[in-house]
Amino acid sequence: MRKGRTSRILLTHTPEMFRNYYGERALARLREQGEVRLHRDERPLAGEALVAAAQGCDVVVSDFKTPGEALVFEKSPQLVAFLRCAVDIRTIDVAAASRAGVLVTRASAGFVAAVSELVLGLLVDLARGVSRSASEYHAGRVPRPEPGRQLSGSTLGVIGYGAIGRRVAELGAALGMRVLAADPQVRVPEGKGIEQMELPALLAAADYVVCLATATPGTENLMNDAAFAGMKRGAFFVNVSRGNLVDEAALVRALDSGHLAGCAIDVGRAEVQMPNPAIAARPDVIATPHLGGLTPQAIEHQAFETVAQVAEIVQGRAPKGAVNAQQATRLAKMSSGSEA
Repeated sequence: MRKGRTSRILLTHTPEMFRNYYGERALARLREQGEVRLHRDERPLAGEALVAAAQGCDVVVSDFKTPGEALVFEKSPQLVAFLRCAVDIRTIDVAAASRAGVLVTRASAGFVAAVSELVLGLLVDLARGVSRSASEYHAGRVPRPEPGRQLSGSTLGVIGYGAIGRRVAELGAALGMRVLAADPQVRVPEGKGIEQMELPALLAAADYVVCLATATPGTENLMNDAAFAGMKRGAFFVNVSRGNLVDEAALVRALDSGHLAGCAIDVGRAEVQMPNPAIAARPDVIATPHLGGLTPQAIEHQAFETVAQVAEIVQGRAPKGAVNAQQATRLAKMSSGSEA
């Protein structure tokens, strides 16, 4: 613990975000590290409101809706560290934090199993029309039995061979699917039964394309008119990664033309990566509200990781997950006991 006084920690989660993405067990552990200030309003913090809420705090533990803007670091002279209880730190101005000497951290991906299982469910739903039949029954109608597709023997294309991509590929192979992977940054190990190829070849061969690429400026609108046109006619598209990987107008055109048989999305370009409601309302679309990682195990992984990070920070050490440790000059205050 920091010498001289108790460390002060702001947890930015709104009450709803706290229930869904942090929880009482992690909060109890966080309180062992210092005095925790909770955000009681349902409106996410940002800008001057965040500056005011963080006044006097050494550490901010932020949810994914709370941006770390430059003015927060410029106007919070006591702030030592800004933690993100998520993997995505694109809304944190790391350069501004570094100029101010503030440490920035991120959580690791504890949602690999959860998101992979959702992908599997979406593939089955697309192939067999499960939610479509359920909707008919819920509306008081008896759906007409229609032949579905069998995943076994079909071809699965995985765009992005990171942790989730590897798990989805394994699940596809276990179901008897031919599995293709495209990732210019990763080499698929031999002996996995997975064929690595360039993206155009994957799109042309796959019956189901699952987008799991990392969101970067270079992958903005990765799935555009040309990409959708390059897919097999009658194929399905799944996106559970980030909304900005997809040109939504191009997706609509591919669905309207019948080139795509349907798609499933857990993300989109609506607020906080939610699916676009207009697209989600289509009968050829299965949509879920960005809940891929919303399981107790996945949530607690990231929440408890921030607790572990705070435990290191109050001792004046840069924790695992730090992204600018070399520039975090304020971190020395924690071990020195300085109030300035």
